Amino acid sequence: MDTEHTAPEQAEAAALDAYSQVVTTVAARVLPRVAALSVRTARGAGAGSAVTVGTDGLLLTSAHVVQGARDGVATFGDGTESRFQVVGADPLSDLAVLRVDETTVPPVELGDADGLRIGQLVVAVGNPMGLAGSVTAGVVSGLGRSLPARDGRVTRLIEDVIQTDAALNPGNSGGALADSTGRVIGVNTAVAGYGLGLAVPINSTTRQIITDLTTDGRVRRAWLGVAGAPVPLPPEVTARTGQRRGLRVVEVVPGSPAGTAGIYLGDVIVSAGGRPIGDGQGLQRLMLGSAIGSRLPVTVLRKGAFVDVVAVPTELTR
Repeated sequence: MDTEHTAPEQAEAAALDAYSQVVTTVAARVLPRVAALSVRTARGAGAGSAVTVGTDGLLLTSAHVVQGARDGVATFGDGTESRFQVVGADPLSDLAVLRVDETTVPPVELGDADGLRIGQLVVAVGNPMGLAGSVTAGVVSGLGRSLPARDGRVTRLIEDVIQTDAALNPGNSGGALADSTGRVIGVNTAVAGYGLGLAVPINSTTRQIITDLTTDGRVRRAWLGVAGAPVPLPPEVTARTGQRRGLRVVEVVPGSPAGTAGIYLGDVIVSAGGRPIGDGQGLQRLMLGSAIGSRLPVTVLRKGAFVDVVAVPTELTR
């Protein structure tokens, strides 16, 4: 037998077997923990998916799936049905927390999307319209994407959205995006284009949002009153801080916390709350409920010199 020709074929078969093993293992672990949602609002009937995240019947889904609904029906992979109540929804992160009346389904394990890398294998798991589950696999094809989200007159960018080429089927919104170990690192939220899908990442920011929705039914956000654009930092500043970009202030709302603190047009915000700030999303990440009424140290670069100010963000009202 000509082993020169069979060796590559054997290697390819082994790689495919390994790939299939990963996907089937993740599917077996996550699929039973993903429910199909059925909702009815004034706009009509809707469907989506949700992920079990708590032992007390908590589910996580996309806010747009349950928009305008207070309750609905969740159907799990074993065929059991249970009514759910919407505990809280946050359109500005496209996340919602639900609670079912009863379930014996154990929760998924949540991971951390901040450790993802381009090219990493991911598996999208949904339960669209109760069709016995849907599993697609692919790779992380982009990180750091932004997805505009709107709630009334307020528009915000969902930061660090995960882009993947794992196809999203109709009804997959609210389903799980899992890594190769079966940990859920994202919530599938939208189709970005042909062959592309987007997912809201699971990280420290979204974990806080989930906690706020669970305990308070809403997400309180802080407001600084400043708008900016990312700019490169001078080489000497980069050498000193190790930071390449800052946020140039292009607008300060009169009487806002930023204005009161002494942040001016043309300042470049280098850090806030002890964290480096390289773009607007980095600043938004700090603007969750715990920042309301708290002292926020801000370091700006002004005419080549570092200036420290302290702002006290107020609550964002709509």
